[in-house]
Formats: sequence, C-alpha cells, structure tokens
Amino acid sequence: MAVPQPTPPVDATGFLPMSRAEMVARGWDELDILIITGDAYVDHPSFGAAMIGRVLEAQGYRVGIIAQPDWKNIESIQVMGRPRLYCGVTAGNLDSMLSNYTAGRHKRKEDVYSEDGAPGKRPNHAAVVYCQMARRAFPGLPVVLGGMEASMRRVVHYDYWEDKLRPSIMADAKADILVYGMGEVAIREISKRIRDGNLDLSGIRGTALFLGAKATAAADFKDCIILPSWEEVQADNKLLLRLTKVVEAQQTPYAGKHLVQMHGTRALFQEPPAFPVDGPDLDALYELPFMRAQHPSYKGKVPGFATIKDSIIVSRGCPGGCTFCGLGFHQGKFLSSRSVDSVLKEIRKLTESDTFRGTVSDLGGPTANLFGAKNGHVDPCKSCHRPSCLWPTICPYFGIDEQKGLDLLRGSRAQPGVKHVFVQSGIRMDVALRTPEYLKELVQNHVSGHMKVAPEHMHPDVLRRMRKPAGDFPAFMEKFHEISEEAGKEQYLVPYFISSFPGCTEKEMGAVEQFLRKENWNLQQVQDFIPLPMTGSAAMYVTGLDINTEQPIPVVRNAGDRERQKRMLRPNQDPRPKSKWEQDNLDRVD
Repeated sequence: MAVPQPTPPVDATGFLPMSRAEMVARGWDELDILIITGDAYVDHPSFGAAMIGRVLEAQGYRVGIIAQPDWKNIESIQVMGRPRLYCGVTAGNLDSMLSNYTAGRHKRKEDVYSEDGAPGKRPNHAAVVYCQMARRAFPGLPVVLGGMEASMRRVVHYDYWEDKLRPSIMADAKADILVYGMGEVAIREISKRIRDGNLDLSGIRGTALFLGAKATAAADFKDCIILPSWEEVQADNKLLLRLTKVVEAQQTPYAGKHLVQMHGTRALFQEPPAFPVDGPDLDALYELPFMRAQHPSYKGKVPGFATIKDSIIVSRGCPGGCTFCGLGFHQGKFLSSRSVDSVLKEIRKLTESDTFRGTVSDLGGPTANLFGAKNGHVDPCKSCHRPSCLWPTICPYFGIDEQKGLDLLRGSRAQPGVKHVFVQSGIRMDVALRTPEYLKELVQNHVSGHMKVAPEHMHPDVLRRMRKPAGDFPAFMEKFHEISEEAGKEQYLVPYFISSFPGCTEKEMGAVEQFLRKENWNLQQVQDFIPLPMTGSAAMYVTGLDINTEQPIPVVRNAGDRERQKRMLRPNQDPRPKSKWEQDNLDRVD
C-alpha cells in the first residue's frame, strides 16, 4: 500500500508573499508594508492590490498581501507579523456591497473575484472592516485606505443596499489617509514620508484626510469649497444632488479645488485629484514584473481573472461622464494611453505563457476605441469643469487619434504566435462613427462574432439624464452590418440596456421595448439599474430631481415596478415565472 506523501510547499517564486513561509523564502524577517484586499490575489495589472504592490516593490519596499482574510478572526491578518511602516487596505476591484448583493438586494450566488467564485469571502463594507481589523491587530500602525470603494465613498453618499445615507467612509474606517483614484503616485509619496518618519500626510494630491476637532478648528478653509455637511444632507437629502455636482465638477487635476465637508466638529479635507500617469511613466507601470497569474495557493480558478487573463490594458480614464458610472470618480475623465510599442511588448510576453492559445481576448480599458485620444492637452481643457467631454456633443478640443488606434490593431495581430486579437471592452459609438477606417478595421478583424455595445436606452429624455448621445445606435448598427457583410462575416451586436433608471417609467421603457420588437431581439441579460455611491444617478434616485434641470422626475423604487421594466427588455421571451436563481441574476452583466 502506497504511503501518502506530504503536499509539497507552494512554489510562489515571483509573487508577492502571502505567508510567513514565502517571506522566509525571500530572506525577509519582516514586511515594510502589508496590503489587505477583498479580492483573491491575482498578480495582474487589472487587480488594484497587485498594481500597488508591484509599484511599492519597485521602490525597494518589502510588500506582502493578505487576500480575503477571515474578518471574524484578527489573527488572519497577523500571519506575516507586524509590518514596519504601514498597512494598506482595499475592498477590492469592486465596491463590496456591489460584489455581495444584486440590484434586487439579494445575496449574489457568485463572487467573481474569489476562488471558484465562492460568495461570502468578503464582508459588507469591507474597507471599513479591514481598517478596523488593522487598527486592532497592529496598534499605533498607520493605516492607508484606497481602492474603488474608498474612492466612491469618500464624501457623504447614498448606499442603495442599505437604503440610507452614509457619512464619508473615513468617519467609520478611522484610516490615517484615504487615497482616491488610481493611486500609484500618491502611494509613493505616502510611503516615502512614513519611511522617513514624517507622519504629516497633508498636501498629497488624490488623497483625503479626516481632521480631528482641534485640527479642524485651527484650519483655514478660505480657499476651499465647502460641501453640504453630513448633518445638512441628513436633514435635506436634496442637497445630495448639489454635493454630487460640485464634487464631479472639481474632479479635475488642472482646476480642481480643495473640498471640505463637515461631520460634526470634524472636517473631511480632500486634496485636488492627482494628475494622470501618462507617457513612459504609464508604460513603466504595465511593464512591472507581474506574473499574470493567480497565486499558486489557489486550487480553483478565480472567474474574474479567467475572463481577462489573455487581455491587455491599453488606456486609462473615461471622458464620458455617464451618470450611472463611477469610472470618472475613480480613474478620472482625463485619458492616458500606453505607447503602441509597450502594448506589443506585453503581447509578446503573453505569447510566452504556457496557457496562451493564440488569442488576445481584449485590447481595452474603460473605452477601447479612445486609445490614443487626448483631453487636457490644451489650455481650454485645463480650465474646464464639464463632467463630460463627449456629451451633449463631442468637445471641439477633444483629440481623436484614429491612426494610433489603427497602428495598435494592426501591430498587435502581426505579432509572432498571435492568431486572433479581439476587442471586448466597450466602445463609444459616437466616436466610432467619426473614425470610419478604424471602425472598418475593428469590425473586419477584431470581433469574435459578437460585439458588445451599450446604447443603454432609446428614449431621449432618459439618455439625457444618463449623459448618453441619442440616435447613434441605429446608425452604428447599420454601419456594423454593412462592414460585416463586406467582409463576408456573420457577426452580431450584443446590446446592453438599463431598466428602471431615474426618470424612466414604463412609458419611456416602451421606446426600448418597441425597438427590440422591431429588431426581433431577445436580450439574454438585463442591466437592472443600481445607483452606485456618489454617482449622478444615485443623486437623482435619492432626490427625485433631474441632474440637468433639477426639476422633479419619477423614480421607480418598488420591486414590482422594477420587475415589469426588466420584462419589457425581453419582449419576445416566454413570460413564464422565473426561478429564484434567475431572479437573483437578472441584473448580471458579464
């Protein structure tokens, strides 16, 4: 009878350490910085914890990662000991409430950023919970909070899943500093100051501090914009609309002002946004030594990584300003693109992987066809507070570089070992119609049979509240099918529409239903509206006011009305009763 052999130790060479054994393998007796994340550890630039970890490693710091700790057990974040400098905290790539709950406020059946998609591995309000854990586990150690959840909850905001207003996340998290936005520049400066014994963390762009009562009383806020306070918004929730519009208007590193929001006797003090990382500095970030793999301690797959493991991020920032989206508050509206050479270099590295089968699944970013486009490059941009460069019309100063996009597409599919290169990220149809050669190249050579597009709605009033252009989708459809037919390819569009958006009743939803019937479309997935924290759509949902006119609009809130709007997006579907699983997952968008 064979004697069972002990499980060999995990070979994590190349990954940031997750255990004491991995620290010892590197010859470390302590960490400089510990990062706690609500996602499984995937060493890929699309995962925030990995990106920040690699940036700090490149600065010479010893960085470890605790991924999805047991929040009921304080020892789960102590396995690598007390870090020398500070503890960094992120809830992960998504807001933890969005990760945990559907639009119907049901618990999700899957968490795509967990091993095997297992739900329940991150707590609600994970950023707050992890910060509090770090405080208890490492008394006196600075705590730095960042990531999407921190960015989108940095001021007073509405939490849809709890159906209530909440103060700045800093009031509950008790972190020393909050980093909003992409964070690579801010985290270098924070780390340098703490390393040098300077605990004054003020004056760092892209950060916010929660001042104590004495510091607040002594501060001079004369050159700051004073936002409605926590108490004022609680007393009159209509102030949330003004608050949102002011924060959004100041989301510019070129002309943004300091923001102050009182919480009792304490002030949330926000610095202007950081300037976007661009040029060689952006290339350098994506050329850090990522393993492009999930940590080998995981036996199952992390679904969120499996879908993007053969993809390449080519740009950052989103100038669209859509009111339902948080990208403008996190990545910012100013675009930055990698050089074509840097992207091609990463593709060549990807082809060396044992798991690569010849297909680059995506060349993307927030908006794939804005690669090479520019804003913020001329003086009028630097004084502009418009939330969108593309709505209500494309700004005349917005620079579209069709040739750079063509160079990227053609160069990528010419790389040795590459059979196919697809573009799966969303595109701006209004920009695509202005770049006919790029659109032809895209449709003829870079569509995998199905192309995802997001018209979001068909009623002009709803589109205006979304800050989405009206009328582009039919023109884009016609051009897409014309180019596909010329290429001799049978290809299809997969459109996404949003139901139950503020100002959308069944009457407005009828415009979408009529369109779907005309095209004989039966959508497989429906994007049921979720008012994400700090977005314009959340402000409209709470206040019942149009973000553009500030006039009253109808808002669908109860489950029955929301369900009827979802069903209108399936006009050709058998109206049989849905199972509980189907109900829980109708709002899923993959």
